Amino acid sequence: MRFLVLGSAAGGGFPQWNCNCGNCQRARAGDPAARPRSQSSLAVSADGDCWFLLNASPDLRDQIAANRVLHPRHGKRHSPIQGAVLTNADVDHVGGLLTLRESQPLNVYATRRVQGVLRDNSLFNILNPEFVERIALPTDETVALRRVDGSPSGLQVTAFPVPGKVALYLEDATAGENFGTVAEDTVGLRITDGSKVAYYLPGCAALPESLQQRIGGADLVFFDGTTWTDDEMLTTGVGHKTGQRMGHMSMSGPDGTLQAFSGIPIGRRVFIHINNTNPVLLDDSPQRLEAEQAGWEIGYDGMEIRL
Repeated sequence: MRFLVLGSAAGGGFPQWNCNCGNCQRARAGDPAARPRSQSSLAVSADGDCWFLLNASPDLRDQIAANRVLHPRHGKRHSPIQGAVLTNADVDHVGGLLTLRESQPLNVYATRRVQGVLRDNSLFNILNPEFVERIALPTDETVALRRVDGSPSGLQVTAFPVPGKVALYLEDATAGENFGTVAEDTVGLRITDGSKVAYYLPGCAALPESLQQRIGGADLVFFDGTTWTDDEMLTTGVGHKTGQRMGHMSMSGPDGTLQAFSGIPIGRRVFIHINNTNPVLLDDSPQRLEAEQAGWEIGYDGMEIRL
């Protein structure tokens, strides 16, 4: 399998357009230790020929342009992108679908809950149903991803619920402290070609024992790297929400990702969906060093991993 990190930052990218935090200042100044990043999305292929997006970032057009393997190759109209698999309905994970509106055959896989969100928003009707098939992705069932002509792609995915939160624009303040969140609002993905196994969890608020057991032994895990500390948005003065309030697990601390993953056998572990305030974005930060010493790689746009 081949994985391409198309975008490694959280919503808004890095630097974020209206943020003047220290990280973003360094990125805008061209500091080589503060590499800019676009919004979170991956691409995966079993054969290097047909590719599937894992979430569709609002930055998708530029991400396609930056990765030659996703360029048209045959005739006047073509794309090696055969489909998109969505993990939730967050804007930074579905906004890029609107980029794929030029009557190009495409399969869109998502849970029934997320498919319902897309169906209820008439803006997504711009994806012509004559060309775009919306396929409900059941949880805890393995589904073979197929090319648009119906032939097998060599990839299989299993979606499974993970701790998280309904998308911000879907929150219902009258529905209790979880804002109406249901299990299918946020899922992780197990991806395999029948030989190697990878997991993609760009949004995850906790790592219960059941999830630790699920991902143990994987060849590769891409995991939520939104914040370093839960109160990061507050302490940097750029927001009022904690990481937990946004549905994300922080990296540091006794309940953080570094500690939770410390005893789990995994081949490679990569942080993606990294918020612009997170100090691990800086190559020279002590937090970056701490994460790397704990066995983590910090995802970046253009990163490629072959299994």
